[in-house]
Parts: sequence; C-alpha cells; structure tokens
Amino acid sequence: MTGLSNSVRVEISEIIKKIAIVGPESTGKSTISEQLASHYNTIWVPEFARDYCNSLTEPCNWQDEINMFHGQLELENKLLPQANKILICDTTFLTVKIWSDHIFGKSPAEVLEMLPQHSYDYYLLMNIDLPWQDDPLRDFPHLREHFLQIWHQELKSLNADYLLISGNDEERLNNAISAIDNFMGSN
Repeated sequence: MTGLSNSVRVEISEIIKKIAIVGPESTGKSTISEQLASHYNTIWVPEFARDYCNSLTEPCNWQDEINMFHGQLELENKLLPQANKILICDTTFLTVKIWSDHIFGKSPAEVLEMLPQHSYDYYLLMNIDLPWQDDPLRDFPHLREHFLQIWHQELKSLNADYLLISGNDEERLNNAISAIDNFMGSN
C-alpha cells in the first residue's frame, strides 16, 4: 500500500478479511484461490514466488527467499485496497519460513520478526488428497505428508484459525466456500 498512511492501512485491514490458502505443493492452492475470488467477487493475491522462481537461472538461494518474502508482502499490500470484503491470498510468506527451514536449516530473521505481526484472519490448509501434478517448480512429491504436518505445526504455533480442506474439484471448492461462509458468519 505504497503511499498510504499507516492509519489508512490499519482501517483497510480491519474492514477486509484476509483468507490465506496454504499447504504443501500441488494441492490446488492457485486454482482454488482464483475460484474463491470469483465466487466472492473479489481479487486474489497470486503466489509471488512462482513468477520469481520462473525467472531464476540458478537454484534458489538464501537471498532469493528474502526477496520472495518481501515480494509476497508487497503484492498483498498493493492488492488489499482493491478487495471486496475478502482478500484471498494464494499462500503467504509463511511458505518462506517452511522452505528456508527445510532447505537451509533456518529462517530469515525478517520473516520470523514479521510472522506474529502480519496475521491472516482465516487459513484454509489444502489437504494432500489431490493427485500430484508435475511442474518444474515443484520439488518434493515424496514429502507431501511431511510438509502437511509442518503446515499444521506452523499454523498451531501462530494460534491461527484454520481448517483442513479436502475433496476433489467441485467438492473441494464447496468445502472451502462453506468454511469461509461459516467463518464470515461468526465474525
């Protein structure tokens, strides 16, 4: 939200509910984010890391993780004022922590500092019950269960309000819509 004062940012973030779509690789996060944004007549924040990693010519390094953290936050802040009551976020920078911990054995300090300060109102954790889809940017088809457990642990450590979303195609979308409707009805 470049150019907006902190008080305006706070007002917008209090009006708009941020729904984070998170989970291991190949669980349909981008697809369901786009579908949910359409259903709720709002916008969604794409995963910054996808385009960033597509442009890399070398394996992802520590600085790349930090760049993706900043890029995801900047993109979210840019799109937040355009949202209609709900902002659907295709992943969050918590992904940077999970990947950094796995690949480098530690997380960037700025990510750890920002985690408790930059929360989402509700998280939908995508289950690993969809078939794996090969993609050059996906690395660990054999570690899906491991990463699902990591996501549970990380969300619990944040005291996040979240629900595991399962099902194929339309069932998965309907489960996500039901979860968001229930969340919005209770707030």
